[in-house]
Amino acid sequence: MVSRPLIGVSTYLEKKAAWGVWELPAALLPAGYPRLVQSSGGLAAMVPPDDTRHAPSVVSRLDGLIVAGGPDVDPSVYGARRDPRTGPAAEERDAWEIALIRAALTSGTPLLGICRGMQLLNVALGGTLRQHIDGHVEATGVFGRHTVTPVPGTRYGDLVPEPTDVPTYHHQAVERLGSGLVASAHAADGTVEAVELPGMAWVMGVQWHPEMGEDVRVTEGLVRAAGTPHGF
Repeated sequence: MVSRPLIGVSTYLEKKAAWGVWELPAALLPAGYPRLVQSSGGLAAMVPPDDTRHAPSVVSRLDGLIVAGGPDVDPSVYGARRDPRTGPAAEERDAWEIALIRAALTSGTPLLGICRGMQLLNVALGGTLRQHIDGHVEATGVFGRHTVTPVPGTRYGDLVPEPTDVPTYHHQAVERLGSGLVASAHAADGTVEAVELPGMAWVMGVQWHPEMGEDVRVTEGLVRAAGTPHGF
């Protein structure tokens, strides 16, 4: 049997979560994420927040990494003043996931950022975020859909060469691109919908939520890279 690459997925960290008779603090992950990894040919492992010093050791045990969606990135991380529409800070997740991203970039571990994960990838490389945009959230707690158009000649454009409707839920977006990143897909209003780091290592971020849809081409690309020596 061919071994499946092990893909770590960062988790939420909630002060209170309920299941059965319990209501306790929890590190959790919507089930769509492991299903997405599994349907793309990988094995999924949850990677909850930890001491940032342990990030390189954690990443060294993985074949690939997904940084999941979640709350707004604290604007202090990228040197901005807080917009009143920005959500509550999640300092522990910010610090841990940025450490994971930097460890993956250093080691060449294939990396995919989803929604918040794409925004953190941009911030980790010195970029900034637009703290509020209209039109990308239909209603609270409801995923919408809109079309993203690939940039020809990019890694994303090779994986998904045609305009595609994607599941979306976000009110923040990339403003200034981080060092080395290029935009590889856009929404109709010009919002950057995918970014990538050109080069040998596989590094990509998408602003939408593939775990809420049926299209696995991006995550299949991640899993293929994770199953290749050096992630090339």
